[in-house]
Amino acid sequence: MSADLRREDASHPVPRHPADLAGDDTPRVAATGTPTPLPDGLARGGAPLLAGIAGAAIANNYALQPALATVAADLGVPLAVIGLVPTAALVGCTTGFALLLPLTDHLAPNRLVAAQLTALAAALCLAAAASGPVVLLAAYLLIGAAAGVAAQAGSIAGRHAPDGRRGRSVATVAAGMSAGILLSRLAGGTLADLLGWRPMLLVFAGLALACAAAAAVRLPRRRPRPGRGYGATLASLPPLLREHPALRRAVAAGGLWYIAFNLVWVTLALALAQPPHDLGPTSIGLYSLAGMLGFAVLPYTGRLTDRYGPRTVIIAALLTAAAGTAVLATGLDAPLVTACGLALFDAGCFAAQAANQSRVIALDPERSGSLSSVYLVLYFTIGALGTALAAPLLNLIGWRGTAATALGVLLLAAAVARTGRVATK
Repeated sequence: MSADLRREDASHPVPRHPADLAGDDTPRVAATGTPTPLPDGLARGGAPLLAGIAGAAIANNYALQPALATVAADLGVPLAVIGLVPTAALVGCTTGFALLLPLTDHLAPNRLVAAQLTALAAALCLAAAASGPVVLLAAYLLIGAAAGVAAQAGSIAGRHAPDGRRGRSVATVAAGMSAGILLSRLAGGTLADLLGWRPMLLVFAGLALACAAAAAVRLPRRRPRPGRGYGATLASLPPLLREHPALRRAVAAGGLWYIAFNLVWVTLALALAQPPHDLGPTSIGLYSLAGMLGFAVLPYTGRLTDRYGPRTVIIAALLTAAAGTAVLATGLDAPLVTACGLALFDAGCFAAQAANQSRVIALDPERSGSLSSVYLVLYFTIGALGTALAAPLLNLIGWRGTAATALGVLLLAAAVARTGRVATK
C-alpha cells in the first residue's frame, strides 16, 4: 500500500502535533503533566475567528451584485458592462488561489492574513471611489484576489488544528465561508438601499480592517519553514498532481460535484423565471435560504470527519445531495418540495466540500497552502463547466432532464471518491 493511500483520510494518518508542523522544539507537556501553550497553534477561539474572516472576505465577491443596476445608472454605462463585475471578482479570486494561497506555506499566519485583509480594504475603497467602469473592474480583480484569504483561513485552520480536530476546524471555517456567501447579497443589497452602493463598500472595507486587526493579534505568529523559495513553490504546484494520486481523486470528485452544484442552481434560476412559474428575482432569491441547512450541518460534518474519516463522510454527503437532486427532478410546481430538495442538495455538497478539503490538507499539512491552491484552482475551473452548460441543457432537455444529469454527475463523483480505499489491517 502506498504512502499516499495511507495518508488519504484525514483521521487515519499518524497524528501530527501542531508543534511538529512548524519545527517547534517547545516541550508539549510540562513537568506537571499539564499541556503547555503552543506558540504556533490556534488560540482559543482561533477557528471561529478564521471562520469570521473567511465569511467577511468572501462576501465581497457577491455583495455588490444586488446593486449592479444602480451602479450602472450612477456611472452612466450599460448594465452589460457593469455585469462584468462578478466575472472580474471570480477571475481575481481564482488568481488569488493560484498565486497567494501558497504563501500560507511561507509567511506567519498573523502577518499574512492581516496584510491581505488590509489590501482587501484598500481595494474596496478604490471601488467605492471609482468614477468609471475601468477602475471599478480593476478594483474587483484586486478584491477577488484579496478575498482569496478565505481559502487561506481554511488552510491555516487545518495546519494548526489540535490533534484529532482537523476536520472540525476546517468545517468551522467552511461554515463561515458558506455564511458569507449566503448572506452577502442580502447584507449588500440592504446596505446599498439604506446608504448607497459606495458607502456600502466602505462599510465592508471597515469590516475587513477590523478582521485584519484581530488576525494580527490572535493568529499564530510562527513562520512556517517550507525549505524552498516562493518561486520554487509555484513551480512545484503542477507536479503535486503527479506526486499525490489522492489529490487527483479529490480534484476529480470535487470538480464533478461542483459541476452538479452549478447546473442545479443556475438552471433553477432560469427555469423559475420562465413560464409557468414566472417568478421575480426576489422570489427566486428566497430559495437560496434553503442553503441554511448546508450551513447548519457543517459543524457536525467536521466531527464526523474526525471520527470516521473524510472518505466516508464524502460518500454519505454525495448520496444525500443525490437524494435532494432526485426530489428536485420531480418538478418545480411545489415550492415546499423544491425547498426540501435544495436543502438536502446544498447540505450534501457543502459537507462533501468541507470533508474533501480536510482530506487534501491531510496529505501533507506542511504544504497545505500549495495543495489547497492546486485543488481550488482546478475545482473552480472544472466546476465552471456546470455554469456554461446550464442554459443549453435547460433548452435541450428541460428542468427534469438537467436535474437527472446533475444526479448522474453526483453519483459519478461518489464513485470517484470511493476509489483509493485505505486497506484494513
